[in-house]
Amino acid sequence: MSLSLNMDFQFTTSVEKLWSALTDSSKLAKWITDNDFKPVVGHRFQFRHQPNEYWNGIVDSEVLIVDEPDLLSFSWVVGDERHKVTLTIQDLGDGKVNLHLEQTGISNAQALAGAKYGWMAWIDKLVMVFES
Repeated sequence: MSLSLNMDFQFTTSVEKLWSALTDSSKLAKWITDNDFKPVVGHRFQFRHQPNEYWNGIVDSEVLIVDEPDLLSFSWVVGDERHKVTLTIQDLGDGKVNLHLEQTGISNAQALAGAKYGWMAWIDKLVMVFES
């Protein structure tokens, strides 16, 4: 059985600023973690979190789709968990933008809850990237 996480977030910002926050490695580091991301299909990269007793802190990833400024997709691999993250941007008008996040391939309810918790914490930090 494979579970999916689907979340929508609305921001007061421009499509261009949101796209930059999703695809600029230094900006990603401000709201997710240190990384070597490049918005190039096929680029392999890592998100490097603080290691703990349960894992080494590394998320191995590969860019799957770059459709600027509308869609970004990449793999998300930690141990046996192999997910696909897709971020879709929609301009809502009047300076409002929607970010739709879909993470697929999640193996169990505990992993789903962890993914949701992580994204909620990161999205709170994402807002600060727009304001800086």
